[in-house]
Amino acid sequence: MTPDIRHFLTALLLPACLGLVSPECSAFPRELFGYQQSRQPDTGIFRQWVQVLERHLLLDIPEGDCSETHLNRCHLRDWLAFLDTLRGDSRTRQLEAVNRFANSKSYILDIDNYGTEDYWAVAREFLYNNGDCEDYALTKLFSLLWLGYSSDELRIVVLQDTNLRVPHAVLAVSNHDDILILDNQIEEVVSHQTIVHYAPVYSINENHWWIHVPN
Repeated sequence: MTPDIRHFLTALLLPACLGLVSPECSAFPRELFGYQQSRQPDTGIFRQWVQVLERHLLLDIPEGDCSETHLNRCHLRDWLAFLDTLRGDSRTRQLEAVNRFANSKSYILDIDNYGTEDYWAVAREFLYNNGDCEDYALTKLFSLLWLGYSSDELRIVVLQDTNLRVPHAVLAVSNHDDILILDNQIEEVVSHQTIVHYAPVYSINENHWWIHVPN
């Protein structure tokens, strides 16, 4: 069990987490995969999340010494050039293209990449090293932020895949009265309503995190 999951399970036992859905749930509809959401106050308990946001600000920038080969900032050039081609396109095309671009990378476990079972990679690391499910979701998140999407429209969702019986992570994007899912296991961008085998545990963005509980 990772430290983040332990923190989550501890928080889940707090009385505040057992309340009704908060009316301040941003632009997202009240349900995700058929589960209600309850907003929580402090994202700081998620160590990996805080660290990946900090590394994104430090590493995911185009400047740098292009003579280096390992985790070179110049590996971002293709990514940033790709994102520039999407500016001004429709929301549908942007989401589909970002999903397809990230999903073209190979799936590699954190233990093989970084020697640890749980490492959340920023875009520069993912584009060079490939990665696992949360790394796909994070690069999609950072891509959409670069394209001007609001943080309130985007969430990383940590969930249980009840078919495979394994934890998983996806990017959720608010879309009017729907939530669209960008998933490395699904080629197309789909509505959360079409997926019946995902049980969300928690979701998080730059400002808040949410517990998800069955109706």
